[in-house]
Amino acid sequence: MTKHFQHKIEYIFLKLLIFILNHLPLKIALRFGDVIGILAFSVLRIRRRVTLTNLRNSFGGEYTDKQYRKIGLRSYINFARSMIEYGMFPRLVEKDLSLKIKIVGQHSYREYLNKGAGVVLVSGHFGSWELMGAYLAQIGWPIDFLVGIQHNPLINNLMNKHRGIFGVGLIEVGLTARGVITALRKGRAIAMLSDQDAGADGVIVDFLGRAASTPKGPAAFALKTDCPIFVISFVRNELDKHTLFIEGPIIMKKTGDREEDIKRLTQAYTDIIEKYVRLHPDHWFWAHRRWKTTYPEIYH
Repeated sequence: MTKHFQHKIEYIFLKLLIFILNHLPLKIALRFGDVIGILAFSVLRIRRRVTLTNLRNSFGGEYTDKQYRKIGLRSYINFARSMIEYGMFPRLVEKDLSLKIKIVGQHSYREYLNKGAGVVLVSGHFGSWELMGAYLAQIGWPIDFLVGIQHNPLINNLMNKHRGIFGVGLIEVGLTARGVITALRKGRAIAMLSDQDAGADGVIVDFLGRAASTPKGPAAFALKTDCPIFVISFVRNELDKHTLFIEGPIIMKKTGDREEDIKRLTQAYTDIIEKYVRLHPDHWFWAHRRWKTTYPEIYH
């Protein structure tokens, strides 16, 4: 099978799935996510070992093996639900998301918004992060997402088209830093997911009790533009209801040591991400090899 043909098949399958989801009632579609999560974790066991390894190494004896398996399963279910919400953007754009989402801690952020100042929004692969961005755009917050480029160009274009339905701006990773800096100086919010392994290019900070390579981008852009960092976390309260928590601003005085400033700032927002992961461990995407740079042996 050629790569082009494979990409076509993947694209057609995804389009068909999106079509079906958008013709189902929302709650039924989300319950379909439960089925996908159970299938992936319990039957196909996709990255199940990575998930349980991460959980045990992060929490030690805080939970029993049975509880770790339950958290792992719930993590897969929450991830599947989040992707289904993402696929249903063509329908959800017609609805007032404020009826299903409440915000906690927006006062300080609104002060910057009202001044037309740029901010760096940091989040993780936690909760329904795509829906979170869509909601912020729907309520009128000027927001751009820094997004990765998918291997399948057809799916990459489809995903970006879905993000654009709500008016979210997109800046693709790897193209240029100038676009991010320009957007921040124009008073836009740049949202970045900064909770995955960054390899040799990352900064080493503590996350869940262990050293972890973490992207430098959010801290580097904040320091370059003198913009504050806010951490946003999206918690699912019920099947289709969420709370958006905003914490910040995180502002640090420059010391003249750029690398040390980046490390301190990265640690500060990583501590907040960790707080929410500890509070809601089933919301985080444990299937990623988060510590593969610092502790590669745990995945063998």
